[in-house]
Amino acid sequence: MDAFTVHTGTAVPLRRANVDTDQIIPSDFLKRISRTGFEDGLFAGWRGPDFPLDQSCYAGATILLAGPDFGIGSSREHAVWALQDAAFRVVVSARFGDIFRGNALKGGLLPVQLEDTAVQGLMAVVEGDPTTQFVVDLEARELRVGGASHLFPLEDSYQRRLLLGQDDISLTLEHEDAIGAFEKSRSALLPRVVSS
Repeated sequence: MDAFTVHTGTAVPLRRANVDTDQIIPSDFLKRISRTGFEDGLFAGWRGPDFPLDQSCYAGATILLAGPDFGIGSSREHAVWALQDAAFRVVVSARFGDIFRGNALKGGLLPVQLEDTAVQGLMAVVEGDPTTQFVVDLEARELRVGGASHLFPLEDSYQRRLLLGQDDISLTLEHEDAIGAFEKSRSALLPRVVSS
């Protein structure tokens, strides 16, 4: 997974609340056995000329501004993968589904939680000027746009793993020496068959 330090990009507003993971990536698109190629299914039920992600003024956006309760519902990791396949690095919302938030943080997609009034204000800014640049500084836990700055909460452990680009496997491998030492000593603890 790529390290996340500072991300600069434009944003797209999704003025919908209670967006569940089945709306993010419908189950019809979950037949792949890889972790890539899901961008075609992203919000498939909503796509069309009036949908923000299909409007040319938001082309190339890497930050999704979402309504409250984004990513609720099932524990579908594919929702995170679809957003990443569509080049999103950050999702900003007032509230996230707990499982979605965990999957996002483990997969390298940064969920930035702000007060709903702040998110609505950011949406208005982007709707007024889609070229507005956002800066998301993970080390400072801060989102900056124009002259405004918004601090966001994030657990130290998740901040560290994102800054270092660590997934669950690389976190485990930090303890490779201790694991190896345990495995070497473990054979003495296992039951044995004694021949007579």
